[in-house]
Amino acid sequence: MIADVLGRREEFDRSQRQFYAREIGEDEHLAHLLRIARGHTVAEVEAALEATPRLEGIAEGVRELHSAGSRVGLLTHNPGFVCDWYLRRFGFDDYEGVAGPPVEHGRIGEVRDVHAGKFAGLDRLAARAGTTPSLDVHVGDGWADAELFPKVGRGVALNTRLPEVERAADLVLRTRDFRVVAGRLEELGPRG
Repeated sequence: MIADVLGRREEFDRSQRQFYAREIGEDEHLAHLLRIARGHTVAEVEAALEATPRLEGIAEGVRELHSAGSRVGLLTHNPGFVCDWYLRRFGFDDYEGVAGPPVEHGRIGEVRDVHAGKFAGLDRLAARAGTTPSLDVHVGDGWADAELFPKVGRGVALNTRLPEVERAADLVLRTRDFRVVAGRLEELGPRG
């Protein structure tokens, strides 16, 4: 986990507890998480990303989706420097993240106003891809993702621990392999 590698696990755990207990909102939680990288260099964060367990087969799954004619974008609460790493590392086509902390001389600065805006991000991603959200598939695990599922063609709950996210999804998956996700997307027909 990135917080472990950067020596900030306690901050991460505290914010997670507060968020899942609904003591803090998404924007405040996101600001807490972004502060974990404050003072570190982008290179240190990228090394932490590389050392952090994540789904297996991401690059292969992205290639499979590309082979099927799909564009694969990230709609995330991560800042640009993290999204850029994901694009380079796994071959995603585009991203919409948050306006995270400034990076000056390669070092991550103080977090300012943070607003998690997945609806607007989805619209921007779709516009750049030349599609409409109703034709897109969104994969996610959080409350913001569940709210987004009705706006897209299909919603996939991936490894969520939130029952309301599962209820809002068209497909619920529990897997540690992104290739499974890519393969299962083909079975989703249009909504309705």
